[in-house]
Amino acid sequence: MAVFLTLVLGSVAARVIGWAGVDYVDSWPRAVAVGLATMFVMTGVAHFVNPLRADMIAIVPPRLPAPALLVTVTGVLELAGALGLLYPPTRVAAAVCLFLLMLAMFPANVYAARMPSPPKSMTSRLGLRAAEEAVYLAAAVVVAIGGGQ
Repeated sequence: MAVFLTLVLGSVAARVIGWAGVDYVDSWPRAVAVGLATMFVMTGVAHFVNPLRADMIAIVPPRLPAPALLVTVTGVLELAGALGLLYPPTRVAAAVCLFLLMLAMFPANVYAARMPSPPKSMTSRLGLRAAEEAVYLAAAVVVAIGGGQ
């Protein structure tokens, strides 16, 4: 829920700042880019901080090799994507890449939801996790379509 709230509150706060006259966030797609970047900084950092890192390693499906390396790589990609969202010339490309990254990582969330004892930091209800994922994907689409304004 913290990730979801970070996206929503970050986007709304950025848009309010835009209404106050800051051109950088003078549209919803630009504000959502800031909210999404804030969200990905939070989740990207979590890839490197225990106990969250250990929890993420634990939910990598067993058929994938080198879970710790995969968690490190996805954390770096999330942080790079967050930076890309904040730099207008790369914003659209970053949104598209993060959309694809979220799709690629979603099977780990399905696996976690089906674990008998998933890590406490992971959303264990698949329906809720899928609904949150839909919002994150939609946010990336909003940025990809309108972020070049």
